[in-house]
Amino acid sequence: MKTMKITCLLLAFGLIAIPSITATAQNPALPKGVERVTSVEGITEYRLANGLRVLLFPDQSKQTMTVNMTYLVGSATENYGETGMAHLLEHMLFKGAPKHRNVPQELTEHGARPNGTTWSDRTNYFETFAATDVNLNWALDLESDRMVNSFIAKKDLDSEMTVVRNEFELGENSPFNVLLERSMAASYIWHNYGKTTIGARSDIENVPIERLQAFYHNYYQPDNSVLLVAGKFDESKTLALIDKYFSPIPRPTRILQKIYTVEPTQDGERSVTLRRTGDTQLVQALYHVPAGSHPDFAAIDIIAQILGDDPSGRLHKTLVETKKASSIFGFDFQWHDPTLAIFGAEVRQGDSLEAARDTLIETIEGIGANPPTKEEVERARAQILKNTELSINNSDQVGLTLSEFIGAGDWRLFFLHRDRVRKTTPEEVAQVAARYFKPANRTLGLFIPTAKPDRAEIPATPDLTATLKDYKGDAVVEAGEAFDPSPTSIESRTRRSTAGGIKLALLPKKTRGGKVVAQMLLRFGDEQSLMNRATAAQLAGSMLMRGTTKHTRQQIQDELDRLKARAFVSGFTTQATLFIETTRANLTLFVTVISLVSIALLWYRGVFDARAAWTSLWLAPAYYAGLVAGVRLFPRFSDTRFRQLTLSLLIGVSIVILLA
Repeated sequence: MKTMKITCLLLAFGLIAIPSITATAQNPALPKGVERVTSVEGITEYRLANGLRVLLFPDQSKQTMTVNMTYLVGSATENYGETGMAHLLEHMLFKGAPKHRNVPQELTEHGARPNGTTWSDRTNYFETFAATDVNLNWALDLESDRMVNSFIAKKDLDSEMTVVRNEFELGENSPFNVLLERSMAASYIWHNYGKTTIGARSDIENVPIERLQAFYHNYYQPDNSVLLVAGKFDESKTLALIDKYFSPIPRPTRILQKIYTVEPTQDGERSVTLRRTGDTQLVQALYHVPAGSHPDFAAIDIIAQILGDDPSGRLHKTLVETKKASSIFGFDFQWHDPTLAIFGAEVRQGDSLEAARDTLIETIEGIGANPPTKEEVERARAQILKNTELSINNSDQVGLTLSEFIGAGDWRLFFLHRDRVRKTTPEEVAQVAARYFKPANRTLGLFIPTAKPDRAEIPATPDLTATLKDYKGDAVVEAGEAFDPSPTSIESRTRRSTAGGIKLALLPKKTRGGKVVAQMLLRFGDEQSLMNRATAAQLAGSMLMRGTTKHTRQQIQDELDRLKARAFVSGFTTQATLFIETTRANLTLFVTVISLVSIALLWYRGVFDARAAWTSLWLAPAYYAGLVAGVRLFPRFSDTRFRQLTLSLLIGVSIVILLA
């Protein structure tokens, strides 16, 4: 009862096809509501009225039988905060149901053992036992009971959480596992294949029981599961028993949402560097490849064998035989959605990790330019098909192997993939290699043993309830008035005037905190004067806040921050816009800053041409006029100091106009 480990996957994906079965499938009488769907090489699919799919694989040469229940839920199905939930449920289903309260004890009594696995696209539970009617009745009753009636109790969650957390910690102590997790996370930006089946530690420790129960009731239903019975049994009797135990379970009314997230094409090399304590170096290279059901995947399987086999594989020859690495590996995941091919090497401490990395990449990505030979393809094909032929004789593995293909989309893919492997040519292998094994599609992972890793530990999010318990804040700011924003109300309060040819509209009212907002729109030029000057006008507008001959851009920004003010300027071909925001108390000083910016623009010789400078002078008088007019219309600021500022602005306007 554990998360599917890489070693298990390698075994499962080595057993990726089944040879022809000589015995012909029976055609038993069907119970009411049971439909015969299809039959392939001795395996027959039936469907119950509630949606449960049933696979029967009789083999009278065996003295055992296997009951395997596959649910189409795995880590790819989990949502935010739910990572590890599918695996956690796997554990919880061994904690009992109304008719089977001590599942481990019952398994022992029937000569079986607890066994379940969780992976990206599926979760499965299976029992292999002596082929007797008593055992078969018990196994089917068990699986039907815990399909929808498992307790999923809080007390069991509390105990199993610690067990799962121990599994998590074991994985964290494996450099290979951790590096693969980090590299896969970097490979996938959006798809859940980038998240591990074991889940995040925080999700494992904190998942609410109500959320776990909801997850269970949503996915553990007959229309989301496939039951397999393999071994020595009577097909008619077994169908009748399946109907007896499973047909009473109603078809759920909920609709399962399909995963519609599509991982975008990788657009450049990615890399991960992991620094942890350890005694060996690792390098891994991951490449996106099509889904396990895609025709290209047969060639992907062959390539993984050509590169990763020991001792005939290319990586073994270029890395192990040259002493650059102590071992190599290569495998792929035959998943439902576009997946990964993964290669790597273990490097002894003291040897060059960089040299192993470069050789690994060169060997993998060089397979396009140096395509596999016919001999290499035939050797890889023979190894894959050999494992296929041997797998069917092991009833323990049939359920597990078919579960992988059920998760990948359909159990018949098991056979289809085998047929594709048989037919794939060396030319097709070379084409597939060139298509996917390229730098832009690579994610590289490096594990560098580090005695004392220097990490930035991030503190937990503060408890704001406690932090803000006695917080009072500053005094209440000046309140604004309640204002009716209707057109009639606005017009009645607006004061209109002109200043230097500029039309002004001022709306005095009490604002929160004494905020003052102003916006100025300047339209200028004619068809002749603006011809070919669009770019210059835009540049001039963007440069107005970029510094002066006496004040840098940062100094101006610092002063605006001190005055609690904002200023934005934009220029276009036929108009320019100035927006300012400050407080009433700082308005006088703010006008001073803006005037300095406008009067003394910093234009570096050689950066902008004469048109840009000409346009900046064109815009400046209007800004000054607007500021002067604003002073005239705010009598509360008409003291001597402000009148002096007004005069200086008018002088500035005159100078700029003359220069223009």
